[in-house]
Amino acid sequence: MNKILSPLINAFKTKELRRKILFTAFIFFTFRIFAHIPIPGVDLVKLRNLFSQSEFLGLLDIFSGGTLANFSVMAIGLNPYINASIILQLLTLVFPKLEELSKEGEYGREKINQYTRFLTIPLAAVQSIGMYAILKNQGIIGAQSPITLVSMFVSMTAGTILLMWFGELISEFGIGNGISLLIFAGIVGRLPVALGQTLSIVNQEFLINSVVFAIVGLMVVAGIVFINEAVRQIPVHYAKRIRGNKIYGGSTTYLPLRLNQAGVIPIIFAISIVLLPTLFGRFVELIPNKIIADIARTIVAFFNTGGFVYNAVYFLLVIGFTYFYTAITFNPQKISSEIQKYGGFVPGIRPGTPTANYLNYILTRITLAGAIFLGIVAIMPSVMKQITGITTLAIGGTSILIVVSVVLETVKAIEAQLLMRSYEGFLK
Repeated sequence: MNKILSPLINAFKTKELRRKILFTAFIFFTFRIFAHIPIPGVDLVKLRNLFSQSEFLGLLDIFSGGTLANFSVMAIGLNPYINASIILQLLTLVFPKLEELSKEGEYGREKINQYTRFLTIPLAAVQSIGMYAILKNQGIIGAQSPITLVSMFVSMTAGTILLMWFGELISEFGIGNGISLLIFAGIVGRLPVALGQTLSIVNQEFLINSVVFAIVGLMVVAGIVFINEAVRQIPVHYAKRIRGNKIYGGSTTYLPLRLNQAGVIPIIFAISIVLLPTLFGRFVELIPNKIIADIARTIVAFFNTGGFVYNAVYFLLVIGFTYFYTAITFNPQKISSEIQKYGGFVPGIRPGTPTANYLNYILTRITLAGAIFLGIVAIMPSVMKQITGITTLAIGGTSILIVVSVVLETVKAIEAQLLMRSYEGFLK
């Protein structure tokens, strides 16, 4: 705990970091205000009852930060932006021009971010229509005039764009990854509701199950911290170089390869994708054609939240996205070139391509361990729900995975900012 709080306390001693933290807190506050501005024409009492009975809708709500249960202007949250990011990253692997653009440094990243924003708009519009269809099918929303419907869809789409802008503001002027922090803020804002629902059910069997759930939860948190902090150190030697009358190099350092190089991003990506079949099926159920509607109901039943297929797909997606995001963020060829450029080498490995192959070999194997752990933790809440019968905290268990990872990443970002300002003494 002291390791987490110490950088925060020391950050407030620096004017610029204090400003960044306060700016991030202000965006959080603004986000929570918008999360409680409802769209008119919705029976909120029926809506909350529906969300308390549906694990699928509850899971959507927890990742929208509670905006969906209130049916606020930010009802569909950041899911369209996350899906747009996934699509653009996949297209980067398919189209050579996008791949070249991604390698053009800051300019390329800015252009891809711009394409992501453009793609988010139609995705948000489609998802807002789908959400309306689900709620209308459940009798939550009555018949509306065309003008009211258009204004509703525009409001939800604009809410997603505003939320996306909030995330980019935090990334640019605040601390840490803005999108991850907004998801974190939404989850933390909803956890008291889940705990309150859990504490309202009190009996002897429930108390025993709660103790088991709490013990497993603490083990999960400890495991997440251990995996996120675990690194494989690759020794790198630098040969001695003589320039004039001075000797350079001759030192030994280590290249740290994290066990979980991708952080919390694979979980966010995976949950966004795994919920799509159910969301699509709920929307298609309303089509008058009986055959298509029956197929949609089959899809919904097949991908039942907490079922075997849902957990299996979720587990595999987490592993796949862990490898995918690691391949994007860590380039062994580039690292090898940098080591060779400054006269470094890995003992027993030739510089250049053999070093890149060696780094890729090590990274592939340690990432597998981290990816399997993340996959197990991701599906564990559903498994624990079946064992203990506690349905209210099953969603919260998945949320803890994101909360802990985002806290660790944010603390590291603050430490990096302190190091840049030559405050190494604060971190001892």
